[in-house]
Amino acid sequence: MNQSMVELEPFEYSYYDYSDWYTNNAEPTNPPKEVILPCDPTVDDKLFHICMLSISLVVMLILAALTRKNKLCQGFTRGSSSIFSPVNFLDQTQKKGLVMAVFGQVFSKLSMLVLAPDPLPFSKDTPADIKEYMKIIAIFYYPVLYYPLLVCCSLQHKAGYVFGTLLSFTHFGVLVWQKFDCPVTPEIYKYYALLASLPQLACLAYLCVQFPLLFVKGPKTDEVRKVQPDLDSSYYTKYVKLLLKKKSSTASSLTTDKPTLAERILEVPKSYIYTPEKVFRFPLKLAVSAFVALVAIYHIALLLVVLVVPTLHIVRAGIDENMYFLLLGFGIVLSDDRMEVVQILTFYTWLLEVCFLCAVTLSCLVSLIMIMRSMILHRSNLKGLYKGDIYSIYNSQKTIRPSKPGIVCWMGLTGYQAAIVCLGMVIQTVVFFICFLFLVFLIIIPVFYGRNIIVFEIAGKAWPGWVTLILVTALQHVTAKFAFIKKEAGTTDLNNRESLFLLTYLLFLINTLVGLVVAIWRMVITALYNIVHLGRIDISLLHRTAESYDPAYRYYAHSLKVEVSQSHPVMKAFCGLLVDMMIEGGRVGQKIRDAEEGIQENRPSKATSRRRIRCRWQLLYTLVNNPSLLGSRKHFQTMQTSESVLNGTPKCSTKKGSKKDTGMSAAEPVQSTETPSNQDKTD
Repeated sequence: MNQSMVELEPFEYSYYDYSDWYTNNAEPTNPPKEVILPCDPTVDDKLFHICMLSISLVVMLILAALTRKNKLCQGFTRGSSSIFSPVNFLDQTQKKGLVMAVFGQVFSKLSMLVLAPDPLPFSKDTPADIKEYMKIIAIFYYPVLYYPLLVCCSLQHKAGYVFGTLLSFTHFGVLVWQKFDCPVTPEIYKYYALLASLPQLACLAYLCVQFPLLFVKGPKTDEVRKVQPDLDSSYYTKYVKLLLKKKSSTASSLTTDKPTLAERILEVPKSYIYTPEKVFRFPLKLAVSAFVALVAIYHIALLLVVLVVPTLHIVRAGIDENMYFLLLGFGIVLSDDRMEVVQILTFYTWLLEVCFLCAVTLSCLVSLIMIMRSMILHRSNLKGLYKGDIYSIYNSQKTIRPSKPGIVCWMGLTGYQAAIVCLGMVIQTVVFFICFLFLVFLIIIPVFYGRNIIVFEIAGKAWPGWVTLILVTALQHVTAKFAFIKKEAGTTDLNNRESLFLLTYLLFLINTLVGLVVAIWRMVITALYNIVHLGRIDISLLHRTAESYDPAYRYYAHSLKVEVSQSHPVMKAFCGLLVDMMIEGGRVGQKIRDAEEGIQENRPSKATSRRRIRCRWQLLYTLVNNPSLLGSRKHFQTMQTSESVLNGTPKCSTKKGSKKDTGMSAAEPVQSTETPSNQDKTD
């Protein structure tokens, strides 16, 4: 009996000791996770937005009263400046910085709605069942909130600049105040809201600087002559002068010289660096699209980093000796020492973080380079379409006229560009991350530590086959150069045809294996090329004959139709000259009158007259062959009406050479010879 009690005592004592330690002396193995409480700034967001909406409404009413009290809807119908027209998107001569800043501000605000707990500032703790509806409303609310900023810069009125300064300083000051009060938020990362608001702060700061400068400089609109700033600009006349300027003989001789190796190497990086030209300005839509794409790159990079890197930090901090037994259960033995296993896993986790950051950085660099390359190609495409080179964009003959799909694509070009850049950058980051993992964990680390060289073992077993393929490929190239090609009298021809036929038969099977390698390499190259260029809309990822099935390139090609047909520099230069001549006291009219008086007093020489006549005929020829003016000609409209009325009468029945149809007596000789060819192309 005593012996049994002695045997039970150690058990009872150990049980009591263990329970006492578990209940009273328990300590967490890991430090508790940092808890960030929601922060309410001093300036309440709901009250601020209510006040800003009221102030914006008052500003819009005041601006409406100041601009043509009895013609408030004139801008909506005719495209001139009014409160119904935020900005003239077809004006290439206006200041683009303000418009780009407002678009960047709106996009930055909307990009934060994806993870925002409350999409609208008027309600807190939005229920999950209506949060998606709130996001849809917010998509329309924030453009309306920042709409007065665009109106203030487009009216070109000093009162608009004053109100723009007031609104921009208010938005900027309140945003800085809120971020100063609450720099840390409980969203995915404590500093995510602060970092995501940096593009907004930059855009608002730019507006705060530009509006006072515009107020000091004064508006550009000529109140006396009533000429639109777009047509009154000297940009279009300079473009026409450069177009009609003769090319120097020295420049043509330099182009024929063969470039050196160093010049050809330097041409590669130069082709990806955009350098502005003096006599060329980008359309506003393309400039805004490029800037919004830059803002999208920043937001996507920030979102990728804050979603992955903090998680890797938590995983690395939680690695302990228990990971040794976890890996042992899967049959993985990194080392017999547990502490060494912890160090190895910590190092591998750090390598994962480095690979991911390198992938994000490389994706950002690739996206920036692609944007610069797109700007260069945009300029080339626009210049080509200005000159009538249709095949540089389209794979068939097209008419440069606005169309229903063209209008839709032109309106959504900026949004398409931003969305495609975002998706392309995410896919690029994933692919680059996988490539970095393969490079680090399967090549660099095995070589550095001398173990787990799986890739090298597989390559070592297959080296005879690779050597055979390389030797056979080299043999074919060498024999093709030295044995099967002969050069005589500057021409090349086949040689040793019997040996050529024999070698073709003997290498048939080995060339099949080479073709398999080429097919795999083709797939890899195609995938990498499409992934790298996925964020570009100015090139098609499909074949030339199937590019119409690429929706992004289709949107881009259709939007260029609207841009070229409505903003052709030669057309606007011609319209500006006509408007200036019709206005009494205009510069062009005065020059013409002075020229006529000078002709009466001192008649110019025959060479001067001949040069003037040639320049006028060159300008006339350019205008006649301009596809964007084709739909505005009287004979073209007459043909369309006659076709619709007669229903079956051929186009050749209308008069093409009469002065009554053309409305221009001087254009008759060129029109009679050139118009039929244009009609055939458009048909």
